[in-house]
Amino acid sequence: MPVERIEMGRPLPVNVWDAKGNLLLRKGQAIVSEHHREHLAAHGACATHADYKAWVQSYDRLVYAMLREGKSIQEIAKATMPAEILELDYTVGEDITGGWVDVQTVLTQLLYAGVAAKNPLGRLEGVQKRAMELLDKDPNESLFSLFQALGDKTLGYCATHALLCAVICELSARKLGLDDFVRPVLVQAALTMNLSMAKLQDTLAVQRTPPDAEQKQQIDQHASASAEMLRGFGLVNTDLLDIVGLHHDRDASKGLARNLECRRILHLVDVYVAKTAARSTRPGLSPMQAAKSSIVGALREDAPVAAAITTVLGFYPPGTYVQLANGEKAVSVQRGTAANTPLVVSTVTAQGLPLGMYVARDTREKAYAIQAPVAAGDFKINHERVHKAAGKLLATS
Repeated sequence: MPVERIEMGRPLPVNVWDAKGNLLLRKGQAIVSEHHREHLAAHGACATHADYKAWVQSYDRLVYAMLREGKSIQEIAKATMPAEILELDYTVGEDITGGWVDVQTVLTQLLYAGVAAKNPLGRLEGVQKRAMELLDKDPNESLFSLFQALGDKTLGYCATHALLCAVICELSARKLGLDDFVRPVLVQAALTMNLSMAKLQDTLAVQRTPPDAEQKQQIDQHASASAEMLRGFGLVNTDLLDIVGLHHDRDASKGLARNLECRRILHLVDVYVAKTAARSTRPGLSPMQAAKSSIVGALREDAPVAAAITTVLGFYPPGTYVQLANGEKAVSVQRGTAANTPLVVSTVTAQGLPLGMYVARDTREKAYAIQAPVAAGDFKINHERVHKAAGKLLATS
């Protein structure tokens, strides 16, 4: 326990014990002198694991608030341990060890449960932690898996949309140079922005008619409704609630000015992913079309964000389909050095027949240059064969 960081005279939010389990200070009591502080240190003052972890969480929230207020490193270094621990600080994160399908399953359950969710903050923490682990391990594979999942109606749409938005937001925010302590809040906003309309999202993905009046009202109100649900979960981060509640409001005078860039990123990414997802009532745009519409139609202040999204994804992100100059149809597997030159794996011949052996193609070569994006449609590919073919080319390059 950091006894030296406890402010003298301030009531403690936890019981303090010695190394043998004897109670030294009861919750609500305070350190009354420097001699008292030295006495506690000499006896190995400590707290239970749960109390100490929650206290550290409370301290982390304090540091985050000071950073957002623009406090100096010197001021932050002098900050003492908080006198209050909130219930949310005791949240126990649920570990997820599997891949994207496992993450998606947990997030779907959370989004569907809504206000009835058990340990929602712990499950959300587990989803966010594992998603960022998978992204850091292999960004191309992460994008491949999520863009592929976007077209798979059997997986459900709401969680795939949220995870893909979270990943693109994180990559774009890194490109734009957002601070390390800001990006996790943006990612959490992407995961939860549609919390209040998760089931409706999945319904609309397969519904063969346009939204009715009641559905339109739910869509119009989903941002503020999602923020209210997060408050109900016990979240107190004003930045997160601000970003979620206003992620579709283009009025820059509303909300916290420091969150404007995060709101722009989330709005543009949300729209981009929605445009690329097919509906029963319309085909999805290709990522290139979605990217170009974002750039061409972008407001002046949105242009840097739109450019960052295009830079981190390219025109043909991993997991999407293209037609090559030689007539073959292929799936993108790795972003290239330019937006229009990804590494792809051909799966269909120029005659429209499935290739017996998938072949990796370098689209920088004239014969394999990309001619056009191809809608996912009825494309059926074997992921293991795709990665095997890509691995062969990467091993020799």
